[in-house]
Amino acid sequence: MTKGFEGSSVRDIANEVGSNVALLNYYFRSKENLFELIFQGAMTDFLQSMLEVFSADMSLKEKTSLLIEKEFDFFMAHPELPMFILQAIHQTKGEIPISSHFFEPIAETGIFEQIAAAQINGEMRNISLRNVTILLMSNVHYPFMSKKLTQEFHGVDQETLEQDLLRHKEYVKEMLIDYLFVENHKI
Repeated sequence: MTKGFEGSSVRDIANEVGSNVALLNYYFRSKENLFELIFQGAMTDFLQSMLEVFSADMSLKEKTSLLIEKEFDFFMAHPELPMFILQAIHQTKGEIPISSHFFEPIAETGIFEQIAAAQINGEMRNISLRNVTILLMSNVHYPFMSKKLTQEFHGVDQETLEQDLLRHKEYVKEMLIDYLFVENHKI
């Protein structure tokens, strides 16, 4: 996950997990198959945390706040994941190497209907789901993808950056909640 597909060899992976190249090749047949399994495992873990939020019995505003909280916490524990996903998408020439069955459970939670109802009722700003996704990803994922750049640019150590990220989580929650859930307005 740290080096991406192009930056890792089967030998690197074997050394990291305490195995040998022949054994990995026997079980996974190719670096591509191993990479796909790692990617799917990472996406499954990430999507599972989203499903827990979307399935919860709470308002959309509460779900949005909790989703931001969980995504930040997930990326604090797995800071390499956003960049790994991005590299995976670019290395597969734009085709996400996961099937649609990963996203079907999200639709089954009723979250899309809850968003549409909140927009119709004026509880949530009338904004496309694509733009909501962009807002979330740019404010939650990007800080983890740009950690090294931020550290270099501001001359801060890892501990200081992690404290900044924890504060950023609160800023993002406040900013996105205030933007998306405009009281008594249909915008």
